[in-house]
Amino acid sequence: MPDLPFASATRLASLLRRRRLGCLALLDLYLERVARFNPRLNAIVVMDVEGARRRAREADRALARGEVWGPLHGVPMTVKESFDVVGMPTTWGVPQYKDNYPSRHALVVERLLAAGAVIFGKTNVPLYLADWQTFNDIYGTTNNPWDLGRVPGGSSGGAAAALAAGLTALEMGSDIGASIRNPAHYCGVYGHKPTYGIVSPRGHALPGQVAASDISVVGPLARSAADLALALRVVAGPDDIDAAGWRLRLPRPAKRRLQDYRVAVVYSDPEAEVDEAVQERLRALVAFLRRQGVAVSDTARPPLDSREVHRNYIQLLRAATCGRLTPAQFEENLRARERLRPDDESYPAQAIRAQTMYHRDWLAYNEARHRMRLAWAEFFRTYDLLLCPTATTTAFPHNQQGERWERLLTVNGQPQPSTTQMFWAGYSCNFYLPATVAPVGLSREGLPVGVQIVGPQYGDYTCIHFARLLEKTFQGFVPPPGY
Repeated sequence: MPDLPFASATRLASLLRRRRLGCLALLDLYLERVARFNPRLNAIVVMDVEGARRRAREADRALARGEVWGPLHGVPMTVKESFDVVGMPTTWGVPQYKDNYPSRHALVVERLLAAGAVIFGKTNVPLYLADWQTFNDIYGTTNNPWDLGRVPGGSSGGAAAALAAGLTALEMGSDIGASIRNPAHYCGVYGHKPTYGIVSPRGHALPGQVAASDISVVGPLARSAADLALALRVVAGPDDIDAAGWRLRLPRPAKRRLQDYRVAVVYSDPEAEVDEAVQERLRALVAFLRRQGVAVSDTARPPLDSREVHRNYIQLLRAATCGRLTPAQFEENLRARERLRPDDESYPAQAIRAQTMYHRDWLAYNEARHRMRLAWAEFFRTYDLLLCPTATTTAFPHNQQGERWERLLTVNGQPQPSTTQMFWAGYSCNFYLPATVAPVGLSREGLPVGVQIVGPQYGDYTCIHFARLLEKTFQGFVPPPGY
């Protein structure tokens, strides 16, 4: 089975359950590919090979006895480095945490293991998970398997690169600023950012922190839409404290066929102009949908001002992450705020204001956010989904010089700060909405392009189902050449 390394986790699980394939044999297949391809990619940065082999042998023995641990029985997988896994360090790319070995698994990891998965390693991240590139001083730089000179995205960049290259069967990432969606788009795989709050982030935090962050979620990356649904079923639901009072019951898709859907599409926005390489593939998708009888509007939008939407997101995003600042950095930001001109709307100025705002100001931004959230809910009474870009460009060349807002991308021949792309990250994320990224083909340069499929709150399975319909009829995962 030459396509085995690129098979979906769903198919692999079926082969394992039917004993058409051995758990240890499949693990060793991936480990051999890691040894062969990972040196050029640097996607998987930590492994527990012996522990994984012991578990795979146990999985084989269990199947021989007729025991099935769960829907992922024996499936080898990796998780983002920022999840706690006993026996492996959790650093978030921060040198001072290089020896941080957690004493218990993250809740998501516990649920994956309970479902039968064999977790054999962890994938690379940028410093503090805060970049659309993936590099840090502990593990170095991760490359995109489609072009080693380009980034795989971030912050789940190692996850997407490993999946695309066939080094792992399934991945688990996190997303506060497109950190699942952006790498999926750059590497040509699937990713799902769940509705806020439906997957517990316990064990996905810097050492000593336990509170869930605003906006941030954890969710799966995969090589098929069906795998996203499978993984979400495994990890979603309340933790043990919340489970005393509530249960999660996500609605199933009400519409099964493409032609039953009513969707809106956004190709670009004045706040974050999208390169023609991305827009071209989105237009090809929309042309296909119309031929299939899908009702598509390219003018329907929630009645929101794009600038207000973006400013609100940046303020709440940077407020949510300001706890990572040292006392000295916070004091410097207080002084820097005093020096800002009132009309300075640059990204660093917005970040400084967000990181030093009064709580009263945060409450005002949060109130505005929830008013916009109601506008989205009203929009989804008419439209099932909204399709939009994931980022303003395809994967860009490595650029690690200076600050993120100083690094420029080329969009339709003009320079654009890389942080401008945050608009498409926050377009749905700030309002707690689910979004699935699905491959829609290659640009003329031969680089992957993904579409962001945004749904109503708790409409996770509708987003994923639409991606699955596209996978069957329009475009699915394609391995990069040479792997």
